Amino acid sequence: MAGLKCGLVQVYTGDGKGKTTAAFGLALRAAGRGLKVVIVQFLKTADYGEHKALARLTPEIQVKAFGRQGFVRRQGLQPEDYERAREALSFAGEVMLKREADILILDEINVALHFGLLSEEEVLALLETRPPEMELVLTGRGAPERIVAVADLVTEMRPLKHPYSKGVKARKGIEF
Repeated sequence: MAGLKCGLVQVYTGDGKGKTTAAFGLALRAAGRGLKVVIVQFLKTADYGEHKALARLTPEIQVKAFGRQGFVRRQGLQPEDYERAREALSFAGEVMLKREADILILDEINVALHFGLLSEEEVLALLETRPPEMELVLTGRGAPERIVAVADLVTEMRPLKHPYSKGVKARKGIEF
């Protein structure tokens, strides 16, 4: 691994579009510089367009999706959702412990927190184990204040205008 001298904690949150996209853009930039990136997806399955593209960048970028089939909503959570969130958190912890990445992206972890699939204490404990040379990126709406407080960089995406308000549905290759 090329390695970083100083890793930071980044949070991409807010109600606007682009949190995962920003994190994946960072992954592409890092891979282009020889850094190893691991992306842990807490609520998504491996059938999004970005998975097909990022598979071409293995081994520089590894994506591990822990979400179940279907759209996970706060109402209607299933026991499987809690199990998968714990598996994802455990996997992320192993990546940190073994120092298997220069950049570790925890995609939609903030939503997993908001849904109660994980506790803030568990995630804060994970952040404390981050090796100082590892960059850690947390994405998803509703980042808790305690997570924001420990982060080094926080970006809030907010919608100014969105085609959904005009009835435009999510488009293959653009939103998924």
